[in-house]
This record gives sequence, C-alpha cells and structure tokens, in this order.
Amino acid sequence: MADAASPLHLVVHGAAGRMGQRVVACAAGEWTLVAAIERPGHPRAGVDAGVLAGLPAAGVAVADSWNCPADAVIDFSLPEAVAGIVAACVAKRVPLVVATTGLGAAEHAAIRAAAATIPILQSPSMSLAVNISMDLVGRAAVLLARVGGRTDVEILETHHRHKEDSPSGTALKFGAIVREGMGQSREVHGRSGRPGARPADEIGYHAVRAGDNPGEHTILFGMEGESFSVNVRATNRDCYARGALAAARFLVGKPAGLYSMRDVLGIA
Repeated sequence: MADAASPLHLVVHGAAGRMGQRVVACAAGEWTLVAAIERPGHPRAGVDAGVLAGLPAAGVAVADSWNCPADAVIDFSLPEAVAGIVAACVAKRVPLVVATTGLGAAEHAAIRAAAATIPILQSPSMSLAVNISMDLVGRAAVLLARVGGRTDVEILETHHRHKEDSPSGTALKFGAIVREGMGQSREVHGRSGRPGARPADEIGYHAVRAGDNPGEHTILFGMEGESFSVNVRATNRDCYARGALAAARFLVGKPAGLYSMRDVLGIA
C-alpha cells in the first residue's frame, strides 16, 4: 500500500467506458493507477489505460483482473458486472466505490452483504452538487409537511441519448427523499391522454433523452399562489469522476460498513 507521502493506489472497474476513462484522467497526479479492469474479451483489452483516457501512457493495460496491492476500487460499469467486482473486493479486502447506476435488488443485496467485510460506498450519483441538492430537497420536504397544505411535486430529468435506465437513479432517489419527508403514496411516469386531475399524493417523473447532456435534474414544488424548484446540472462528466475519487479517498482506512455521499460531505 502507499504510505502517507505517496499517491494512493487505484483500480478502475469499467475503465474503457466513458466514465471509467474520465476517472483515469481525473485521477492522474493524485492517484497511482495500478489496474484498469474490463470484462473478458473486451475489444480494448491490452490498450494502455492512460492513452485510452487521452493521457500519456500509464503503463497499465486494460485487463479482466488484477493481482496487485490497491487502496481503493472505483466501479463505473454495468449493473450485471457489479456483483463480480463486489466479490473481488471482498476477497481482496479492498474498499469499493460503486458508482454504477440502474442497480436491481440482487446488486443491492450483494453490496449490503459486502459491507460486513469491507468499507463500501454506493450512491445513485457521485456528483457533489447533486448530493448537496438532495439534502436541500429533503429539508424542503420536511418544512412543507410541517406547515401543512397541499404541495405538488414533479421531478424532471434530462440525460444523453445513451442512458439506458429511465427515470434516472438520481431522479428516483430525489423522489424517495421527497416521499420520506412528505408521505406521497403513488408515482406516475409521464402523463398522456386524459388522466384527470392531479392527485395530491402523487410524485410525477418526466425523463428526457437527447444529445450528450451529462445530467440535469429539477425538483419542482408547486403550492397555491407560489412555487419553487431545486435545479442541479452537470456541464461535463468530470463532476461524477471527481466525486467518485473523493468517495474513494474517504473510504481509505475506514472500517467495514455501508457508506454514502452524505458521509463524504459530512451531512448529518
């Protein structure tokens, strides 16, 4: 392992993907990349991970496994690959940041089980701005529930054309935060035809997929005579990469357990 004066050793899982490449690029100079992992038979296997990320050669080729000391692993892959990297990190006793979205029940169960052995952090978004916005939305929901009256909540999200899940995991997390504070009992995903008047206990989700938008979310609170919204927008993917790196650094030296970006930010 690296000592206090040297860069920490990093493994990137999903290193050939768009986000994996940005993690490699943003880590340069602050971390030592020791492994770049992809699925067996990946078309970019053997390519230098630094060159792939637009940097000078890192001396680390894309491979399907690693067998060297590491201080942390960052996973930006696909939901079906998460259980494998979780198992590998448990076997090697290495902290893991799960930044992959669109996870199902099986992946969440694997993450919870791993938390008994290693420090592991999973979040629907690695963006620091998104996670701060989640705190603001949670506070707003509690305050509005406290004063009573009707508040309608709509969640609008926009992402690039390549995103496969909808609504985004981040949008669903915003909805869960609102529901916890205000108690809505139903959700609707888009509206068409003649659905009738909007129920009071509903959260509406609306997803846009267009162009190369890296991510934008608006949470609208509508009351009688007034409204307000919380909007958070990424201008490029580096915010997710840098948030994941901050999470990885946070996990180094932590005891086993399940952590979130709230822990990284120190939000009580």
